[in-house]
Amino acid sequence: MSTIETIRSAHGTYGRKSTPAPRGLVALLVAWGNHMLERRKTRLALFEMTDDQLKDIGISRSEAYHEASRPFWE
Repeated sequence: MSTIETIRSAHGTYGRKSTPAPRGLVALLVAWGNHMLERRKTRLALFEMTDDQLKDIGISRSEAYHEASRPFWE
């Protein structure tokens, strides 16, 4: 099953040969954008953590820096 068929299936349009409704696409793009922003905020929070906090979650300062430096889309 392709990605589009999966999306159509989730929205009750599986089996129809039409394209998804524009508002459905907008909703998907908004959800994706929100996910990317949340990912970026979470990564940036690593910069603000103390060494003890990073130790508690099991990562080093260099690992935190590397993760926080990644682009939001990765």
